[in-house]
Amino acid sequence: MTRLTTIRGSAAPLPIDNLDTDQIMPKQFLRIIDKAGLADGLLYDLRFDERGAPRDDCVLNQRAYANATVLIGGANFGCGSSREHAVWGMQQYGFQAVIAPSFAEIFYSNAMNNRLLLVQLERDAIDALTREASETPGTLLSIDLERQTVTSGSGNRFDYAIGARHKRMVIEGMDTVDLTLDSLAAIEAFEHRHFARHSWAQVM
Repeated sequence: MTRLTTIRGSAAPLPIDNLDTDQIMPKQFLRIIDKAGLADGLLYDLRFDERGAPRDDCVLNQRAYANATVLIGGANFGCGSSREHAVWGMQQYGFQAVIAPSFAEIFYSNAMNNRLLLVQLERDAIDALTREASETPGTLLSIDLERQTVTSGSGNRFDYAIGARHKRMVIEGMDTVDLTLDSLAAIEAFEHRHFARHSWAQVM
């Protein structure tokens, strides 16, 4: 898979704390056996009213944010039930990254396992990015995955932390199975040494 070292695009501000996976991908869109069509369900109740008409006050329905590839969210983003569909829907909609003050643990793992980059920044940095994205819709934002920096359209730069394993997964497009297979030689060598010392433990 092609290495992903830079994410560059406009950002959509959605500063809602505790936005859970039930809101990100409502239950009625989970009745499928594949990943198709999940973009339609993304944040459905925020995007549409009870009649199915688009809500004018929803940032994702505004033309200036139509092609946003980065979502700026609130604290505890992705809390609630564990549903990978929430991640898949965000990707199908066009998002490559989410920047927020904090993320729910299971959502974080699901996102990184599917190459949706999650960037955690301090609240002051989030507020600055949200303000800029709101005041200047369509302004470009750049994330350097190797240097671990976020640079806003006005030139403000913020460093973010990420574990080496998750960083590699996103850059190289690997999931947890790929990481395991990448260590296959070391696993087989360990297995050989183990059974050489403990031959009685081998399953016949």
